[in-house]
Amino acid sequence: MAFFRKKKEIPVGLWMKCPACGKMAFTKTVEEKQNCCPECDHHMKVNGPTRAKQLLDEGSFEPIGEELEPKDILRFKDEHSYEDKLKKTAAKAGVSEACTAGRGTIGGIPVTLAALDFTFRGGSMGVVVGERIALAADDAYERKAPLIVVATSGGARMQEGALSLMQMAKTSATIARLREEGIPYIVILADPCTGGVSASFAAQGDVTLAEPGALIGFAGPRVIQNTIKTSLPEGFQRAEFLLEKGYVDRIVNRRDLKQELQTLLEYLAPNQASEPPTAETAEAAS
Repeated sequence: MAFFRKKKEIPVGLWMKCPACGKMAFTKTVEEKQNCCPECDHHMKVNGPTRAKQLLDEGSFEPIGEELEPKDILRFKDEHSYEDKLKKTAAKAGVSEACTAGRGTIGGIPVTLAALDFTFRGGSMGVVVGERIALAADDAYERKAPLIVVATSGGARMQEGALSLMQMAKTSATIARLREEGIPYIVILADPCTGGVSASFAAQGDVTLAEPGALIGFAGPRVIQNTIKTSLPEGFQRAEFLLEKGYVDRIVNRRDLKQELQTLLEYLAPNQASEPPTAETAEAAS
C-alpha cells in the first residue's frame, strides 16, 4: 500500500515576482532590501506609509491632513461611479488617498515629509492630494523645517476635472513661500513621475534626487513618439538620461536615500542638525 504525505500549503504572500526580471523572491527578503529586487535591484512601488517608515527616524512620524478624504464632487461616472472606485481603492491600498503627509525627523533633524502613493489610483493628483501637499508646505514654513516630497504619479486625476488641475497652481504657490524664506525643499522622483505632478511641485526642488530607472516627464514616451513621428533616444525620460541633461542632481539607490537626505540636511539646515558636518560628510555631499 502506498502512503502519500499531505501536501503542505504555501502561505499566501510568502513569495513575490519581480515585475522587471520576473524572478521569484521571498517577500520578507524584498522588504528587508527596502522593496528592491534582490536579483536585479529593481525599485518596486511602495505606498506612502512605507516611504515614511523607510526615510524617517523610527517613531518620529506625525501625520498631517489625515482626516481629509477625497469626495466625488463632480458625480463622475463611467462603468462605475468615482465614489465606488475610491472606496474600492482605499480598501485595497490601505490608505485614504494618494499622498501621505506628516512631520518627523531624519538623523534627529526636524523635517516635513509628503510621499505620493502610486498604489492609490496611480498616484493621481486630486483635490486632497494637493491639499495635503499644501498643508505639508505650510507646516514646513511655520516650523522653518526642510520639506521633502517623494513624487510618483500618473498626473492629474481626471475624475476631478479642473479642480485637479488647480492643484498645480496651489502647490506651486505654497512651495514658492518656502523659497522666499530660504527653507530647503528636496524632491525625490520615483517611478513613474509624469503629468501635472511633474510639471508643478515635483519640478521645483532646491535639490532633485531620483531613484534608479525612474520614468520622469510630462507626457509618456509613446505619446511623444506618436506625436512627433520619430524615434526617441535610448533611455529617453529615464532618471539616468535626465541626470545627463542636468534635470536631476543625483540618482540615489533607495537603500541609501535616508543617509543621503541626512547628509544634505546637515548642509542645507545646519542650525537644526544635531552635530555639525564633518570633513567626511563634506566629501560625501560633494
